[in-house]
Amino acid sequence: MSIFDDWFDISTEAVNGHNYNAVNLLDEDHEPVVEDVAAVVPNHYIDPESVAHTLERLGKPAAAQKLRTKLPLTKTLRSGDLGEILATEYIESKTQFSVPIRKLRWHDHREMAMRGDDVIGILSPENNHKPRFIKTEAKSRASLGRQVLVEAREALDADDGRPAPHALAFVADRIRESGNTKLADLIDDAQLKDGIAKQQMEHMLFTFTGSNPNNLQKEILAAYDGDIRQHSVGLRIKLHQKFIADVFEEVENGLDD
Repeated sequence: MSIFDDWFDISTEAVNGHNYNAVNLLDEDHEPVVEDVAAVVPNHYIDPESVAHTLERLGKPAAAQKLRTKLPLTKTLRSGDLGEILATEYIESKTQFSVPIRKLRWHDHREMAMRGDDVIGILSPENNHKPRFIKTEAKSRASLGRQVLVEAREALDADDGRPAPHALAFVADRIRESGNTKLADLIDDAQLKDGIAKQQMEHMLFTFTGSNPNNLQKEILAAYDGDIRQHSVGLRIKLHQKFIADVFEEVENGLDD
């Protein structure tokens, strides 16, 4: 079960041969979902094994401080990070793709946004087929505007619709470091030897917003004239800014318990 199974209604509408998914809270009150979202946030910033090792060696205050130093402090970065976290959780619970790398663990600094594609999901091949990739742009705004979606569309179309080469190389390197040499080699083969056909690609434009995203996202999706399968997801939580603040407050409170 995931947060999207427990707390949200997802309705699907066909647009231009693709799907638009509107994701809304089952209840207007966002408080019940805060605890579940806060529970997944730390894993996106730091490897649980690293925290466990510090806990065993140095105790709970040190382990809590280790995570605390990874959490962003500004509203803008918390908003962007939570958008990527929710997009990752959605991909893993509602699509066939997995997201093997939690990119936020490699922040240069907690007050600096990371470069590259927001999220890259991978569908590992079976029966000697080639891997498939989902390239995702996640946008978090209290009030969603058309220009934000235009920029997301441009980012998805960049590099001929494939993942940015440096972003995919980053994913492969981190996967190899985790010990999954087979998957890392498959990614290297796709990028460096075989090439990535458009049939191996899918895109997701994921928004997390307080305003109603439906019309704008369907407009952008309807205008798409490429040949890569598209997913458009609009997650709406009306008290967007308060929800973000409440989630990070819950994370901080958990460190103090």
